[in-house]
Amino acid sequence: MTNSPRHHADEVHEHDRGLSHDLKSMLSRRRALFVFGAAGATALAACSTAGSTATSSSSSTEAAASTAETVSGGTCVAAAPQETAGPYPGDGSNGPNVLVESGIVRQDIRSSFGAYSGTAEGVATTIELNLQDLTKDCAAGEGMAVYLWHCDRDGEYSLYGQGITEQNYLRGVQVADSAGRVSFTSIFPACYSGRWPHIHFEVFDSLESAVAGEDARLTSQIAVPQDACTTVFTYDSGYANSVGNLSKVSLDSDNVFGDGWDAELATVSGEPATGMSISITIGVAEKSANTQSAPSGPGGGGGQPPNGAPRR
Repeated sequence: MTNSPRHHADEVHEHDRGLSHDLKSMLSRRRALFVFGAAGATALAACSTAGSTATSSSSSTEAAASTAETVSGGTCVAAAPQETAGPYPGDGSNGPNVLVESGIVRQDIRSSFGAYSGTAEGVATTIELNLQDLTKDCAAGEGMAVYLWHCDRDGEYSLYGQGITEQNYLRGVQVADSAGRVSFTSIFPACYSGRWPHIHFEVFDSLESAVAGEDARLTSQIAVPQDACTTVFTYDSGYANSVGNLSKVSLDSDNVFGDGWDAELATVSGEPATGMSISITIGVAEKSANTQSAPSGPGGGGGQPPNGAPRR
């Protein structure tokens, strides 16, 4: 990530702008202090127990280092950057607010709910986020709520896209379990013109905040690896337009991921015929600390959906 401010080339939507701030160095310093403190504690214990053997002393040092690297049973990850929600969040900030609708809290987001009906076609995909609360020594983000949404196989967003303003599929909320995990059953997102294949999400401190659509602690995006995209897009003819669109964009040129994607690139497994699985661990910092802007220069535009409106 870069610390120098960079802005979208396409500034049609005021809320698409961001601020630049990278937490990796801060996390590295904090981890270093933790390791130093653990090592110091081990040395002090060794001084007070003169009868300890060399083997037990070595074991203590290794245990301290292990504790510094693994908090709450997993490696402490870097903070996910704050990103644009784009012009089609459906959270009330730009038009419709699906978060206040009964039924938004659901695991399977492939079909519309409430007053709407219809199902998004595409390759079945499980999307899993594992949340770490970086304000609590990387503890599991138990109780946090995630609102997740993404485009359909045609590259359109429900509630806004051409012909699907009366659909609200591919949008849903889940609450993290004791391991900080949320999971959604969805379809594989398409690649539309000018943007790398991605998934939007917002993290709230509680379900109450999420369904009120208020005070999201983190708004960010997930990048989908290229090899998985190529596999899906060539397998399912419904993604035909995505094949050409993907060939014209890269993570480097993307207006969101172009300034760094280490904390946003998911891992993917599975096969299109039996279902794909997208997984990522998300480090959630303080709301004010986790910020970043989009790059400028070539490839910095918002991308063009099928109906011609700029989209991010």
